[in-house]
Amino acid sequence: MTQSPPAGQAPTAEPAGSTAVQRQRVLRRPSSLVQGLVGSLLLVVGSLGVGWLPGSSPLRQNALIIPMRFTTVGVIVSVVLLAVGGMLLVRAWLRLGQQVRDWGSDDARRSVLRAIVLWGVPMYATIPLFSRDVYSYIAQGLVMVNGLDPYHDGVSSIEGFFQRGADQLWSESPPPYGPLFLWIEQAIVGATGANLEWSVVLFRLTSLVGIVLCLWAVPRLASLHGIDPTRALWLSVANPLFLTNFIAAAHNDALMIGLAVAGIYLTAVRRPILGILLITASVGVKPITIVFLPFIGLMWAGRGASWPRRLGYCAITGAIALAVLAVAGVLNGLGFGWIGALSTTGNVWIWYAPVGLLGLMVATALNAFGLDGWGVASMVHTVGKLAGFAVVGWLFLVGNHEKLVRRMTLAMAAIVLFNPMIQAWYVVWLLPLFAVTGVRDDWQVRTLFLVTAFLMIYAISDQLDVFPYLNVDLNVARQLAALIGVGFALYLIFVDPRTSHLFRKKFWDASRPLTI
Repeated sequence: MTQSPPAGQAPTAEPAGSTAVQRQRVLRRPSSLVQGLVGSLLLVVGSLGVGWLPGSSPLRQNALIIPMRFTTVGVIVSVVLLAVGGMLLVRAWLRLGQQVRDWGSDDARRSVLRAIVLWGVPMYATIPLFSRDVYSYIAQGLVMVNGLDPYHDGVSSIEGFFQRGADQLWSESPPPYGPLFLWIEQAIVGATGANLEWSVVLFRLTSLVGIVLCLWAVPRLASLHGIDPTRALWLSVANPLFLTNFIAAAHNDALMIGLAVAGIYLTAVRRPILGILLITASVGVKPITIVFLPFIGLMWAGRGASWPRRLGYCAITGAIALAVLAVAGVLNGLGFGWIGALSTTGNVWIWYAPVGLLGLMVATALNAFGLDGWGVASMVHTVGKLAGFAVVGWLFLVGNHEKLVRRMTLAMAAIVLFNPMIQAWYVVWLLPLFAVTGVRDDWQVRTLFLVTAFLMIYAISDQLDVFPYLNVDLNVARQLAALIGVGFALYLIFVDPRTSHLFRKKFWDASRPLTI
């Protein structure tokens, strides 16, 4: 009689004639580790030709970069390497989940940690990929260094800002970041003298702090919920979206979510003041995590607390956070300017976000009749955001105390899902939170597989820096990358003998217990 695998583990077919020693070797040296390393190294080489490199960077004169970036063949090779490398990481991640036989073993934990290191470390050598926000961080740091208020003075106030790589979106727009991250920007730019390359290195080290916090907090928080900690790490920190967005792209979201997850864990183990301070620091990086504070108040109040007690502790939680942020505002002289900056990306939308797609459909239909379609679409976007906050309010009021972390996870998911703009790193916010509260081995994990593949395809085909004076223009490069990405994904889903069954419903054993 075949024994079902433990809850939370993907079932895998046992190779015929395998022995215990062979199974142990598969676990200790899974081929997926090497495959992911190759994918990561391909990203490094591909970034030389199509990674984001400012016009003022001396790297443009580097002997290795010139043939990759300024020749048609070099750009094509770079696009191919980038696309194949990104999709190889997706496959390696899927295969690692299959090759781990026992999530509770020390070998499983070592394999996942090795994967994170082997796949992540090479990305520190890439020219920034999938986003150029890191150059906006540098420009905003220059604004601070020059004694200006970034909430009122856009990066266009800095001479030659465009040659420094910052997106024109930020030319007159205030940064949607809190006071802590503005200090970090100022400190890094001041320490490097605004050197672009060294600034990128230090911003990546800042992201490393957030990654380390996730490595520390995710297993512990998962254990509190009865979830296998190693599987939680595989689903979240080892996920290629997590590594590429937080290392290759150097997004400050790594620090934001790391502080938040650590704060949630500390509050859960009855260290609420320290937990609140960490979550407040997270708000000081990106204010979106303020959505966690009311749930932290409920957690602090304790199981079975009356509503007056719950509201009282929520008020105390809010007061502590407000006091810390007020002191930060006084010290940097910027006050609560970040509140007004929260609307910076308010009019931005994207076609694959449900609310963004709905707005596009409404605008297209109304414009066909000569009406103000985009005006109505803007209203649709606003209603979508309000719906997200309504879900947050409902989750605050309704639900079991034991599922508070899951409730705050769903609250953040509602904010993301009902936003007309969903960036890949928005989804990455949710990975550690869902991983520690449980991702079932059914449609839930299949959805995660598909979302990971889709967002990787979008990243490798959208965020390319292509030299404009070549036979291959930006659109052609994007189409080539998309073709490779989609083709690779279709192979993984329908053809690959190792991974295709992961995407089929019949693969999952519905009779065995599932992780809550």
